[in-house]
Amino acid sequence: MKKIWIPQAIVIPMLLWALNPANPYGYYILLRCVCCIAFVYLAIQAWNLEKNGWVWSLGVTAAIYNPILRVHSTRELWSVVNLVTIGLAVASIFVLKFEEAEQ
Repeated sequence: MKKIWIPQAIVIPMLLWALNPANPYGYYILLRCVCCIAFVYLAIQAWNLEKNGWVWSLGVTAAIYNPILRVHSTRELWSVVNLVTIGLAVASIFVLKFEEAEQ
């Protein structure tokens, strides 16, 4: 059985820690890299499960955290984006887990 929840278990604490305004800039670069990779992986898993809505949601999230073509915004807006991303990551644990069990 695949451990689909491992990427979420990595990004959720990182996103929570990103809410600390005292983090160095390098932390946010690392966060972008880790989140982008994790959400690309999850989008591929959703694709394999034929969950097209989740493919789009996870793929757009990967694009937002893309470390090469960066999305620039204020710290306040990024905090909101991080919180929404945490919600998406938590929800994906259950959606992808239940779908995996049915196969």
